[in-house]
Amino acid sequence: MRFLAAALAFLAIEAAPAAAAPPAAPAVRMPLLKGGETFDSLALIGKKVLVLRFQASWCKICAGQAAGLQRVYDRYKARDVEILAIHVDDTEPDARAFVAARRATYPVALDPGLRVANRFGFKRAPYTVVVNKRGEIVARLDATTDLTRLSAAIDAALKPPARRKAPARAS
Repeated sequence: MRFLAAALAFLAIEAAPAAAAPPAAPAVRMPLLKGGETFDSLALIGKKVLVLRFQASWCKICAGQAAGLQRVYDRYKARDVEILAIHVDDTEPDARAFVAARRATYPVALDPGLRVANRFGFKRAPYTVVVNKRGEIVARLDATTDLTRLSAAIDAALKPPARRKAPARAS
């Protein structure tokens, strides 16, 4: 009877599901406002953390946080972090005016029909998604998130993943 109980306990431990991995981020491929280059998130996998910032020229919170986002970009651009601001439900002239007025130097793209934003669970601007180097979504930050929390999410994504210990073998 003890053997049966021990065997069942062992099977329960072995069959326990591992912690769920973060969801994979959808691929993002879109032209940038400056230079006409195409941004391709798949080229970053294994190389950089990606921060997608969904914002709009008509968004007062976005305008208020623009200088802080620029500081985050300046702080992390040399640390394997790519920030892409995606203007949602915006016209190209309005997005360009927003970027110029705030002297933003981070890459910017347009998503007027919310095609990309909706694939990331966008509800309202601003909305920020942090993707680790493995291409997994590790943070979703809504409009009320301050830049301290964004920096903390980026710092966490930059850390190497914890190595899982191999299960102990029964002798």
